[in-house]
Amino acid sequence: MFRPLELFIGLRYTRAKRRNQFISFISTVAITCISISVIALITVLSVMNGFDRELRTRILGAISHATVSGVGETVQDWQRAVHIADGNPHVQGAAPYVDIQSFMQGPRSSGAQVRGVEPSLEPKVSNIDQKMVAGKLTDLTDRSWNIVLGKELAQNLGVNVGDRVTVVVPNFRSSPVAGSLPTIRQFHVSGIFELGMQEFDSNLALINIHDAERLSDLDGPTGIRLRLDDMFNARPVARELVDQLGQVYSVTTWYDSHQNFFSAISMEKKVMFIILSLIILVAVINLVSMLMMLVTDKQADIAILRTLGATPLSIMGTFMVQGLLVGVVGIVFGVGIGSLLSAYLPQIVKWIESVSGVTFLSPDVYYISELPSQLLPRDVFWVSLITFLFALLATLYPAWRASRTQPAQALRYE
Repeated sequence: MFRPLELFIGLRYTRAKRRNQFISFISTVAITCISISVIALITVLSVMNGFDRELRTRILGAISHATVSGVGETVQDWQRAVHIADGNPHVQGAAPYVDIQSFMQGPRSSGAQVRGVEPSLEPKVSNIDQKMVAGKLTDLTDRSWNIVLGKELAQNLGVNVGDRVTVVVPNFRSSPVAGSLPTIRQFHVSGIFELGMQEFDSNLALINIHDAERLSDLDGPTGIRLRLDDMFNARPVARELVDQLGQVYSVTTWYDSHQNFFSAISMEKKVMFIILSLIILVAVINLVSMLMMLVTDKQADIAILRTLGATPLSIMGTFMVQGLLVGVVGIVFGVGIGSLLSAYLPQIVKWIESVSGVTFLSPDVYYISELPSQLLPRDVFWVSLITFLFALLATLYPAWRASRTQPAQALRYE
């Protein structure tokens, strides 16, 4: 005989006979509800992962994984500091920088952050050279007084490549006639970049690092920017380098500079996971209803099994197998369809946009104009596990009720 007996009887109950088609229909509804809930949860988590990845990529395209900056002084002998950083196995690139807060004047005016960079080293720590829409980053040569602007900053100033902008730095110098005056210098716009993040496109400009030192009266870079093989390992690697460099430095990581932003994304993902898990719980309630009707329909069968020597635990196992089978089938369908939907969601959205003529993420309004999606195996695992546990819990009460069936009462009117 097929063993174990509980599994054999539970599987037999899944095949509907002529007199219990309604129970089979309820089983199908339960499977469908569980599948739809799993699909929704996997898809939403994949979309949120996609947005998180896009935002991290765009932010880290302009900032570094870690920054080592001097405390109250510039970095002395930055070439040596970069050489030491490059010798660390976790460092993929290192580059010096100078940060200056400035006021810019073209046909219109705007405040901006001016960053002095070494054009040959900057591609090792940022992606700005890959996001140039006009000009080249290599045009920022020493004493050229060229400047590269973010696209929105250029629009705010009303300038384009070939125009000139006046940069005013609050580095006051004494004049016997006019008193204290800020440092003023004209720059030639040699390029424009677009990172797709307003924070940088509207507020960042790049110049040569030596021009930045002259503009701000510094004798060296503000600090060293690092790109690592693992951005989540930024702080310990940066502190290890600080110990090797010997000077007093402060360490800032990508997470420190955008902690509130990434914390908000993480919290939103957790809240969505909890909300959609509750939706799965509601879907599993259909499973409870289906099992309770099955227990009522199979009262005579349960009584016969009890008279043949089946224990209450064996009766519970029979109906738990039935409920878990419905849950597992729903999970399998949900994971399969949800994974396919998440993998092809950007293409599906594009197709819907082309057919309907409606743009969901207009590039004029949103910086991310395509719906991103990233399916993570750990999300699929947790969704499957939680749904399975809900289905397991849903079987306990109906199975317990079945095990309490008294044979004499169940067979009285048979």
